[in-house]
Amino acid sequence: MPNDRSAPADTSRTPTAPDAVAPAAPVVPGAPAPDAVTPAPVHPPGVAAVPEGVAPAVPDAPAPAAPRGYRAVFAVAEFRAVFAAHLFSLLGVVVSELALTVLVYDLTGSPLLSALTFALGLLPYLIGGTLFAGVADRYPARRVLVVCDLLCAACVAVMLVPATPVAGLLALRCLVAAIAPVFTGTRMAALTDILGEGDLYVLGRSLLRIVSQSAMLIGFGAGGVLLTVLSPRGAITVTAVTFLASAALLRFGTRARPARSGDGGGTLLKESLAGARLILGDRRVRALMLLFWVPPMFVVAPEALAAPYADAIGVPSAALGLLLCSMAVGHIGAELFVGSALSPRNRSRIVLPVAAVGLLPLVVYAVRPGLPLAVAALALAGAGAAYVIGLDQWFVDAVPEELRGRAMTLLTAGLMTVQGLGMALAGLAAEFFPVHQVVAGSGILGTVCTLLLVAEVRATAPGRMSDTEGRDRADRHVTSG
Repeated sequence: MPNDRSAPADTSRTPTAPDAVAPAAPVVPGAPAPDAVTPAPVHPPGVAAVPEGVAPAVPDAPAPAAPRGYRAVFAVAEFRAVFAAHLFSLLGVVVSELALTVLVYDLTGSPLLSALTFALGLLPYLIGGTLFAGVADRYPARRVLVVCDLLCAACVAVMLVPATPVAGLLALRCLVAAIAPVFTGTRMAALTDILGEGDLYVLGRSLLRIVSQSAMLIGFGAGGVLLTVLSPRGAITVTAVTFLASAALLRFGTRARPARSGDGGGTLLKESLAGARLILGDRRVRALMLLFWVPPMFVVAPEALAAPYADAIGVPSAALGLLLCSMAVGHIGAELFVGSALSPRNRSRIVLPVAAVGLLPLVVYAVRPGLPLAVAALALAGAGAAYVIGLDQWFVDAVPEELRGRAMTLLTAGLMTVQGLGMALAGLAAEFFPVHQVVAGSGILGTVCTLLLVAEVRATAPGRMSDTEGRDRADRHVTSG
């Protein structure tokens, strides 16, 4: 398993015997004294004698220390390719979402259809992640990743055709969104092959999350700039290029590895659904997966209601950007700190305490705070997401290898779906209650639900489940291949 610690020097436990010393010649009475005999030099243990007339060799300089932390992850060449591919495709997706929204509005003049373009980026995740999850384990990971990128590039290319109707644009948007969880889940599982299942994997996942948060801040800005110099279809062209670049990086920058489970003899749909049943039927895995899902479902409320809240407190429209980016900035800063400053053991120790209190900053909205206090509360709520770093390690330890691709795909699909559901529920609640009360209520209700999950995760910790539960879980793992 890869790790970020350099191997210890190869030192022998048995000291090398010193070179023999030549005995002195015997002294005979009355004979002339022999020349003084100089004993052979004694060499330190493990150092060979140097022949006379040959300059002694200079010992090798100590090897430089192996990189640690995030630097150790970037030292793996395959991860660098995955990281660059992720950056390309993610920026392309963000730009295309903005450009496609503008294009649909230009063609229809309908705010509803324009907003629906964004919603269609979330809804198909559940379908793709549930019905096609078996792809992640059934076929070699590199092939799946490259084919997903090529399919997305093809969908985007069809969007560029002027004759494509609005219904076709929305259908293609759905298809790209359905492919996304398969791609992401396969890549998450492939990271365990590239980085191992230990600390490097956890830090690699952390880096990809940081890029995702940063892309939301940079991508929309870049998209806005592109739309000032290009038409919406011209900006969408950039997305096709980024998907092709991602496919090339993954094809030539990563190794070919065999599939995890192979063809089980059933249909892909049957295999995907069977995997979902096995994953959700495991009490430990289910509890961990819900801990990934539930806090984000509630934490999106202030983002979904940022515009009406900015209007309610009377701040200028420019302040809306602060409300929207504060949470991402807090998340990035906390994740970088936890990933670089804390040891794996300490990252594991903070998972449950941080998850339990992560949504409490939203309760500040109960007093209808002004912009500075609201921004601070959102940044703290974003920082609360740092518990996920340690949770990543628990999850990969709990899921059997032959189910890992399907588990990661289902995890991704569920995460995107519950965030979309959380936004919709927050908007619905804001129709009946003041915005600040809805956000505060999300913090309170989310904290209660998370505390219940924390208790369940504790109860399912290794060594705490009953013997019967442990045997049942082992049996499910055996029959899942």
